[in-house]
Amino acid sequence: MLGAKLGISDYLDRVCQDIRNMDPGQIVAVTDLIEQAYDAGRFVFIIGNGGSGANASHLSEDLSKCTLCDFESQKRLKVLSLTDNASAIMAWGNDEGYDRIFLEQLKNLASPGDLLLAISGSGNSPNILKAVDWANQNGLTTVGITGFSGGKLRSLAHHNLHAPVDDMGIAESLHQVVFHWIIDDLYRRFTAKARGQAAEVALASS
Repeated sequence: MLGAKLGISDYLDRVCQDIRNMDPGQIVAVTDLIEQAYDAGRFVFIIGNGGSGANASHLSEDLSKCTLCDFESQKRLKVLSLTDNASAIMAWGNDEGYDRIFLEQLKNLASPGDLLLAISGSGNSPNILKAVDWANQNGLTTVGITGFSGGKLRSLAHHNLHAPVDDMGIAESLHQVVFHWIIDDLYRRFTAKARGQAAEVALASS
């Protein structure tokens, strides 16, 4: 908890330094993967625990709504945060163990070709690792979104988005900053597609 040791100016300087240490190529690659899922009509699933679970919910909401320029006719991204099904989480957690809460939901919902965004600051959350391992074995594309050293998730997932910072709060904050850029960039990409399709329809009917 760096905020317990640093004054606000030093803390903000540290956050700025850490976000500059992130790899822009990794960020763009995640945007590309989401766009590919959108184009192919595949599902994007998002998982995480605690603050990363809240980030998963926030990212899911933004991907579903804030990538739209036309609420009536635009093609929509299929996206779902598996952190938000409280009854399923409690049932699997209580009856079979908390490490199965995401894995078992994927078994119900996922298909080969879907995309799984797995957020874990430590990279070592058992329920995240089990879900990613199952997804890898069943034809999904996986992205590990991590902090600290990246843990086991960094090598398990097909792709990575890594915030190299040894502080959970800052890692979660950097993830959220990056997610908002991804949303904006996808809005730009999806809007161009929607307007291009509308122009094609208008030309065909003229």
